[in-house]
Amino acid sequence: MTERERFIKTLKREPVPGRVPHFELVFFLTMESFGKIHPSQRKYGQWDQMSASEKKAHINDIADTHIMAAEKYHHSAIFIHANPGDHDNFVRLAEAIREKSGDKYFLLTDNDPTFSIPGGDNMTDFSVRMYEDPEGVKGEAGIRLVYCLNRAEKLAKHKGLLDGFAMCSDYCFNVNPFFSPEQFGEFVTPYLCEAVKSYREMGFYTIKHTDGNIMPIIDQMVECRPDALHSIDPQAGVSLKKIKRLYGDKVAICGNVNCGLLQTGSEEECTADIRRSIRDGMEGGAGYIFCTSNCAYTGLPLERYELMHDIWYEEAVY
Repeated sequence: MTERERFIKTLKREPVPGRVPHFELVFFLTMESFGKIHPSQRKYGQWDQMSASEKKAHINDIADTHIMAAEKYHHSAIFIHANPGDHDNFVRLAEAIREKSGDKYFLLTDNDPTFSIPGGDNMTDFSVRMYEDPEGVKGEAGIRLVYCLNRAEKLAKHKGLLDGFAMCSDYCFNVNPFFSPEQFGEFVTPYLCEAVKSYREMGFYTIKHTDGNIMPIIDQMVECRPDALHSIDPQAGVSLKKIKRLYGDKVAICGNVNCGLLQTGSEEECTADIRRSIRDGMEGGAGYIFCTSNCAYTGLPLERYELMHDIWYEEAVY
């Protein structure tokens, strides 16, 4: 099987032989690892002034950067970071990745219509609106949903280009969700469910990402039937073992090596946490995708990510 096929079987919670599939939403350490600026960190202020050949060269270089990370760290999936991110350039980039790598990798990108935690500059205003103008908030949620569904429909016309979406709106702090369960049920769940349902009908898989303490709202998230949850945050006290036991028959699980520990812990602590994630995730023999509890972010020591990779490569084998 290709890595893409193994990833899809895992999303379906079907057993796969050999190594547990592995990917990251973002691997920002491309410069340190192999001398390439990560695509999302590049600035193209003169993009509109470039010739067609210059644009093609940049798109090919971004495609190569995505593939190099996947090849070096044996990822089964590539989360595409288009830059610039408009539809036409995204399609050109995805086409370049497919042309260079064939069907080896599962390709996905972000397309989440749902509200995330508001930024500090508008958190108070948004909170007030939920109480004083709930219909207006739901109207905005509906507009966001239509936009994302339209984008998905456009991408679905390019057969075989994209496999799915990682839905990346963050809902939770470490201690609790921003939304109460009742607010989540009113302002988020209906739109999350409709997006997942519609994407599935278009042929796309979905991975729902959020950091933080998801426990007060996880039932609603699972009821929306995403194919997987990411990233089961240990820094928020969320247990991969418990989530696998309670929901492993309904949804695949992505996670959940502790990012903070990788950055600040001892090598012994990191090694123990990596093995804990592998052990808990592999329980039951299916439906587990290995990754960090967030992403390989800027500032994370490369040697710690490579320690994580090496232990996974040697030990995370069914």
